[in-house]
Amino acid sequence: QVQLVESGGGVVQAGGSLRLPCAASGRTFSGSAMGWFRQAPGKERDFVAAINWSSSSTFYADSVKGRFTISRDNAKNTVYLQMNSLKPEDTAVYYCAGARRGSVRTTIDEFPYWGQGTQVTVFS
Repeated sequence: QVQLVESGGGVVQAGGSLRLPCAASGRTFSGSAMGWFRQAPGKERDFVAAINWSSSSTFYADSVKGRFTISRDNAKNTVYLQMNSLKPEDTAVYYCAGARRGSVRTTIDEFPYWGQGTQVTVFS
């Protein structure tokens, strides 16, 4: 059974930082692209960041570019999202996702594996 488990969410003041790990089990994702998405209340799930299998390529939503960094440790089957300079509009449930193929992907339907999400709340 494939599982993706996010952690590290919480409540933080604007300008602060959080680091979200996502640990995978049941399948190795070392050859697969990984991504982060988020969903705010009443809104659709949106793309945040993605990384290819070798970490040689990353892609970010314009809203987080320069503030968020996606990385991975294939030996630990774990992907991370470092979030700096957080803003209230970053408040959402953050989801980790795994693809089948190795190149960077940005759309929901390209990721068949999903975590349960972790809540991030940023107050001003």
